[in-house]
Amino acid sequence: MISRDDIRRCYDTIRPYIRRTPVVLAELSELDESEGPAAALPAATLKLEQLQCAGSFKARGAFTNLLLRQVPPAGVVAASGGNHGVAVAYAAHRLGVPAKIFVPTVSAPTKIERIRQLGADLVVTGERYADALAAAQDWERSSGAMSVHAYDQRETILGQGTLALELAEQVRELDTVLVPVGGGGLIGGVAVAIKSARPDVAVIGVQAQEIAAMRGALTAGAPVEVAAATTIADGIAVRRVGKETFELARRYVDQVVTVTEEEIANAILLLLEIEKTVVEGAGAVPLAALANQRVALAGRTVALVVSGGNIDVNVIARVIERGLVKDGRLVRLRVRLRDRPGTLARLASLVAAARANVLRIEHDRAFSRAPVGDTEVELTLETSGPEQIETLKRQLTEAGYFVEEVAPS
Repeated sequence: MISRDDIRRCYDTIRPYIRRTPVVLAELSELDESEGPAAALPAATLKLEQLQCAGSFKARGAFTNLLLRQVPPAGVVAASGGNHGVAVAYAAHRLGVPAKIFVPTVSAPTKIERIRQLGADLVVTGERYADALAAAQDWERSSGAMSVHAYDQRETILGQGTLALELAEQVRELDTVLVPVGGGGLIGGVAVAIKSARPDVAVIGVQAQEIAAMRGALTAGAPVEVAAATTIADGIAVRRVGKETFELARRYVDQVVTVTEEEIANAILLLLEIEKTVVEGAGAVPLAALANQRVALAGRTVALVVSGGNIDVNVIARVIERGLVKDGRLVRLRVRLRDRPGTLARLASLVAAARANVLRIEHDRAFSRAPVGDTEVELTLETSGPEQIETLKRQLTEAGYFVEEVAPS
């Protein structure tokens, strides 16, 4: 087992190579009613680890491994779904150490490209993290390179725990901390560092509902492998937690909760809109848990660990569009009208009069469900929200059009 003193000594070693990331107080009062009653949510401090070197908290564990262990001439090797590989590549680059990183084909393109940019020898292999790990272990045996495990390794856990030392100094009256959980290295280190000094502080893990390996392990009483699944929180998509991280969680973690994909996506959008902060899915799960009240935290001083910001811009675009639809600021209407000259122009004028912005029009005769003599038009509109949508639908109906809202697919 590791101790707070171990984490403190580790912090003294890696401090010159990492950033002391800032904290900010989240403006949760800006949450609207569709996200739950804002008045019931406590104030929450965000620990912004997406500003850490290499874009995530993983840099802490990577530097700890390379600085506290004896690195052989063959350098280091790591298997990763993304962030760990980026962090090891970054630390190796800073310290002038050869690095070979194995990642599965499902890894985010942004993270793969970043590993390449940092000069590591990158190998994309297999469809799962387990495949990349097996390949990394083969390389370790054949080359003599030092393996840097993503979570189930003493030095990795020590490094991740340094985050909590900073947080305890930055938020003096801390009651509760919500931490993303994948393999358990982050929450293991954080829980030891916090609970050793303040046993009264609640440490709560948050996982994606689609792949909740730590929650499954705690329920079963031992690490178990959960089914593979796709999640927007790819940084914590671990099918089996580590032995050491499981023991730390069982001893120090108060609770592990889960959040849905829709809730994670909405939390990403909330952080982007309200806090002007770009985060990846794994980094948004604590806010998703808080905003959807997975834990009763009223009256408590809460900190959320925003673990990383390595998100693909294409994912951001999809999240924004889904969020706009959910908030009623983007809508698709199917309108039936007479197939005569001028009817489409009249429809467009009514939409313009309602001050909705037309993003796309699809006019279909051949495949329309409308009877002969009629046609259907699908309008994708930008609006101010649900109230404007209902007003527009009413006005079009009163003008003689048949109107229905198209649900997202």
